[in-house]
Amino acid sequence: MTRVLVTGASGFIGRHVAEAAVRRGYEVVALVRNISTYQAPRPSVFPAAGDVRDPESVRSALKGCDAFIHLAALYTFDSTQTEVMREVNVDGTQNVLRMALKVGVERIVYTGTVGGTAFSIDGLATERDLAGPETMKGPYKRSKFEAERVVRQMAMQGAPVVTVCPTAPIGPGDEKPTPTGRIVRDFMRRRMPAYVDTGLNFVHVRDVAEGHLLALERGQLGARYLLGNADGNLTLSQAFGILSELTGVSAPRLRLPHTAVLAAARVSEIAGRILRRPPAIALEAAQMASTRMWVDPSWSVRELRMPQTPVRQAFQEAVEWFAAHGETAGNKPRDSVDA
Repeated sequence: MTRVLVTGASGFIGRHVAEAAVRRGYEVVALVRNISTYQAPRPSVFPAAGDVRDPESVRSALKGCDAFIHLAALYTFDSTQTEVMREVNVDGTQNVLRMALKVGVERIVYTGTVGGTAFSIDGLATERDLAGPETMKGPYKRSKFEAERVVRQMAMQGAPVVTVCPTAPIGPGDEKPTPTGRIVRDFMRRRMPAYVDTGLNFVHVRDVAEGHLLALERGQLGARYLLGNADGNLTLSQAFGILSELTGVSAPRLRLPHTAVLAAARVSEIAGRILRRPPAIALEAAQMASTRMWVDPSWSVRELRMPQTPVRQAFQEAVEWFAAHGETAGNKPRDSVDA
């Protein structure tokens, strides 16, 4: 049985990756910062205390592992966390990859971001469309861009690493929730009075998890795969239409111009710095919304045989999960959810 270490196993995608790995017969070690609060998704997922910023803890967790999936990252648009983002996303990636090579891990999968892709107004982006550093305007995108550059450099030096870049995962189990899951949750709470003309490629989170394992098993070393859905390119308005049909909540009709959203985000960022709290509207998120992040994932589907669960099903399962955890159409926000 192959033993695989998964970092970020307590996150939305990470928990699904750990479950998918167990289903495929792997023995899973989950690197988590706090074992006492970690709830393993399966009894055969074994937690190991550690932090990607601490190479020795990673070395201990890698003991006996044949493979390694590195998902851990600080995913936030809060600019006050810029320094920590770099420590975790860039330095942490360099730490864990170096340690994995030192102990002789045979295969590595690194989870990048679709934000490192150069998107086009006229067509769909592919793995070949890499964004340049000049487009990395926010601290999160910059940190992930730099981390992926570290991974590419190590791959060129012979590291057995494959990079996967999930698009916008949707589905059950988004506890925090992620920015994508927040779209579903806030829609159910009727907290979406308006929308912007933007687009995302939505994909079922379980397909993303399977994509990680398929990349581990059959991905080309040094390659980069976009883990998306061929039918998942939707405008935000289209996504709201699906959610409206599933929940009975009316979709917003007011479309805000990007200039207004950017202006509000800049004011929100300033207020956040003064009050020392995350901005209500993150400038980086507003900047990303100015581009339709649509992709062509056909190479991943063809080469990895990545599954393609209908996007509507992904939204339905997300809605059902949030409903089962106290989110009903139009209810008031709960403090425990926002904490």
